Amino acid sequence: MPTSTSSSTSPSAHPSTGPSADSSADPSASPSASPSDLFRHGLGLLARGDMEGWIALFAEDAVAEFPFAPDGYPRRLEGLAALAPYLRGLSDHIAYDAFPYVEIHETGEPGTIVAEMRAEGRVVATGGPFEMAYVAVVTVGDGLIVRYRDYWNPLAIPASLTAAVHG
Repeated sequence: MPTSTSSSTSPSAHPSTGPSADSSADPSASPSASPSDLFRHGLGLLARGDMEGWIALFAEDAVAEFPFAPDGYPRRLEGLAALAPYLRGLSDHIAYDAFPYVEIHETGEPGTIVAEMRAEGRVVATGGPFEMAYVAVVTVGDGLIVRYRDYWNPLAIPASLTAAVHG
């Protein structure tokens, strides 16, 4: 039966429920880390602005899919060679500050979780607020993310972000 847990993940919110900033407690350092722990750790990295740390959580052959992506945004990226530049580019446009709502559902598929979350941050070019709700289906193998399906809402893209991305 699926189970779920929820918490807040931000640099300052509820340190006992969010990922630890202590690298010795880094759950991604162990291939036996649960998908939930690995994902929560990744959100903590994003909230601290550590995009390289987030990228390091993906396998070389990882596949990222964005089924609801509008024209001008990728719908599928195959391999870390394609995913890493995309993620680095994302951090040029969005600075994540917190994930105040995170609920993770375990599935019947080993290594796969469904995460519901809300991100808060700012648009880098304008300093304007950024807020987005996401549902992500994440599959982990050998301690790394091997598949990431991100169902984000393209209708919620702030105009300031669209202008920054598309000039």
